[in-house]
Amino acid sequence: MVEHRIADWDNAYANGANIAGGDRWPAAWDGPARVFREKLLAQGRARLDIVYGEAPCNRFDLFLPSAAPKGLVVFIHGGYWMESHKNSWSHLAGGAVGRGFAVAMPTYTLCPQTRIGGIVAEVAAAIDKAAAMVDGPLMLTGHSAGGHLASRMVTATSPLAPDVARRIRQVVSISGLHDLRPLMSTALNETLSIDEREASRESPALLRPVEGARITCWVGGGERSEFLRQSALLANIWTGLGATTDSVVEPDRHHFDVVDGLADPDHPLTRRLVDE
Repeated sequence: MVEHRIADWDNAYANGANIAGGDRWPAAWDGPARVFREKLLAQGRARLDIVYGEAPCNRFDLFLPSAAPKGLVVFIHGGYWMESHKNSWSHLAGGAVGRGFAVAMPTYTLCPQTRIGGIVAEVAAAIDKAAAMVDGPLMLTGHSAGGHLASRMVTATSPLAPDVARRIRQVVSISGLHDLRPLMSTALNETLSIDEREASRESPALLRPVEGARITCWVGGGERSEFLRQSALLANIWTGLGATTDSVVEPDRHHFDVVDGLADPDHPLTRRLVDE
């Protein structure tokens, strides 16, 4: 019998330190994101810093295809709810935009200025505002903490407006963190301040999916075992609760490059997201 127990929770959730050249990120995203943003802005296909709330970070960018949008994709960035900004991720709109969809990318208030529950409410407000600007089906995706936020939107206690929630066709959680309880054992919680009540209220794996929910949990084959487990966990649990689920492990991808497929209109990740 092989027993398994996590003794070092900080290492279990440490990505950069366990990836060769991991210190390249997140700076490695900034250049491609800026080039993409400037290109679409010059073409009149980018609307930047659209206000969706009262907090200084309540802004999103909207990238548009060359013709009328087929629908709307919302990408939610990660960073353990305490780091990053929409400006580092713009290029990842390239795949969906190339397939004819509009893409909204919100920024939100970071911990410790707010709690995870507060971020959930802000992201819902951003999605509601973007959905009012673009007709058609709605697809949600996010990376790491963003995967948590995307999947949280299709739970029974989602803060989304009901008419917006009904438009959601697909959710793709990329390297998502679906059970917040393990993070309470890490040093990250000095900033996140997750307690049992918040973990129970905000963990998608502990909540019921909305009726008709469709979710793909996508993760890199070279990721930390906890991210592989967290990804499989939600698909497993929600299958038993009536959702349509899939669990995809993309070979030879680690936590930082697993999102790269979103920049490519023909990559299986983009195709799964827009469901064409």
